[in-house]
Order: sequence, then C-alpha cells, then structure tokens
Amino acid sequence: MKTWLDSWPVYRQLTGSDPLGRGKAARSKGTEATVSRTATADRVVKSVCPYCAVGCGQKVYVQDEKITQIEGDPDSPISRGRLCPKGSASKQLVTSPTRVTTVKYRRPFGTDWEDLDLDTAMEMIADRVLEARRKGWQEEDGGKRVNRTMGLASLGGATLDNEENYLMKKLYSALGAVQIENQARI
Repeated sequence: MKTWLDSWPVYRQLTGSDPLGRGKAARSKGTEATVSRTATADRVVKSVCPYCAVGCGQKVYVQDEKITQIEGDPDSPISRGRLCPKGSASKQLVTSPTRVTTVKYRRPFGTDWEDLDLDTAMEMIADRVLEARRKGWQEEDGGKRVNRTMGLASLGGATLDNEENYLMKKLYSALGAVQIENQARI
C-alpha cells in the first residue's frame, strides 16, 4: 500500500517538500528515467545552417560518428539558438536514407546516371574549366589589351560566407574571368 501511495503525485505533494506540486512531487518514474536526445552524444560540433545566407548557428550532436541531433546554437550572435523550420529540419537533410552521397554523372546524350569516384569527377571538372578558359580567351578587345576569358563565369550561392566569396573571387579572377557574381537572398 505504501508503494502505491508513494507513486501517487498528490500524496507526494502533500507529504513531501514540494507542496505546490511543481517539482519532484510531479515527476513520475517514467519522467525520471527520461534522458534528452543530446545527453548521450560523444561530442558537439558547432556549424552553420546550410540553407539561406543568414548564417544561423547550429550545434550538431554526434554519437558513434553519426549525427543524432541538430539544434540552434544559443551562443550564436546571429540566431541566439533559434532556427527557422528549414534549419530545424537539417538533421533530416544529412541523415535521410534517400540522400545522394556519390558523384552522379550522365554522359552526353546518355539517358542514365552513373556513379563516379570523386578523383575522376574532379579531374573532369578541371579539364573542362581549363578548356573553357582556353576557348573563351581574349587577349585584345577593340585594340585594347584585356587578357580575359569570356568562357567562364561564377555565380556564388546564398550560403557562402565572406571568406568563401573572397576565395571564389580570387580564383576566378586568377583564371581570367570577369563575370563573377554572388546571389544572396538577404
């Protein structure tokens, strides 16, 4: 009988040190056994939300080298721990079983996608960039020396930060491109 009474919240409230029933008296055995999703993480990695250019801070919880939870980072001066609906769903973005994790390639006039290893894909991209630069190269325009290529352009994405934009500008300028822009939604 005593065990049954002890499991009753009203009894614990009346006889214990929590007369208002806002603390220990209101907690069941199930509540006491509950552990947060982040408590068992091996480590927490700080990150930035991949969606828009706002740059909201995220805490990525990792256990056994797998992401177990992604939450807003309260230390972020930008978002102060808040995330929009898309940012809140970041875990689904990286852990979905339908996420493509290989390089996909469709040959010219092909109808099917094939997997390529990353080294092969990077070599193909480098070859194509150099070929486009060579084909579009202009030494002069209207008698003026320009030394540029019209065969390359860059449009940066909304999630690039200032440092990444700076590096992209330096890379494409070094290649001789003049059409370098950044698209941002803010």
